Amino acid sequence: MKHRKIGNVMTDDVVRVRSKTSFDEVGALLSRHRFNGLPVVDEDDKVVGMITGTDLSEPAPTAGELMSRPAVTVRPQDSIVDAARAMDRHRVERLPVVDEEDRLIGIVTRRDLLRVFLRPDDEIRAEVIDEVLVRSLWLGPQSVAVTVTDGVVRLEGQLDRHSEIPIAIRMTGQVDGVVAVVDRLSYRVDDSAGRGGARR
Repeated sequence: MKHRKIGNVMTDDVVRVRSKTSFDEVGALLSRHRFNGLPVVDEDDKVVGMITGTDLSEPAPTAGELMSRPAVTVRPQDSIVDAARAMDRHRVERLPVVDEEDRLIGIVTRRDLLRVFLRPDDEIRAEVIDEVLVRSLWLGPQSVAVTVTDGVVRLEGQLDRHSEIPIAIRMTGQVDGVVAVVDRLSYRVDDSAGRGGARR
C-alpha cells in the first residue's frame, strides 16, 4: 500500500517569477492570483528561491533580492506524507515541485495536501475494502465489516489466520486519510507459532 504521490495532487500551471522581476510586479502577481508565495526560477526554469508576501515588507528592486533561498522543493514521486512533513518542518505553505534536473514542473500547497488527508469516510472505506481486503489479502468484500467515522477505521470480523491481522491493520493505517484503526478482528487458526486454535 503506497501513499499518493505529489504528482497526483500538484498544480502544473505554475505562476513564477525570475530573479530580475521587479518588486512591484511580484506584488501585483501575488495580489492578482491571491497567492501567498511564488517560486523564483532562473533562465533554465530551475528553482532558485521562494518569495512570499512577508518578503515584500522589505522593499527591494527585484525578486532575487527578496527571495528566501535555497527553496524547499519536492519531486513528483515523493509521498504526500513527506511533503506535509517538509511543510511543517520548514513552516511553509507551498512547495515547488521539480524534476530530476531541478526544473519547476508544478507546485503543491497545504490545501492540496489537506484534500487528501480530509477524504470522505465512504471513499476511505471503499479503498480499504478494495486495496487491503480484496487485492492484498484476497478476501471477499463482505468478509470483514469496515466502518469509517471521521477517518477512524473499525475492522470487525474473522480472518482465516492470526498472521493476517497485523497485515490488515498495518495496510489499513497506510491508506491516505486514515487517522486510526480499531482492531476488532478475530481468527480461525493461530499460525503465529505453528499452533492451531481459535481466538475468542
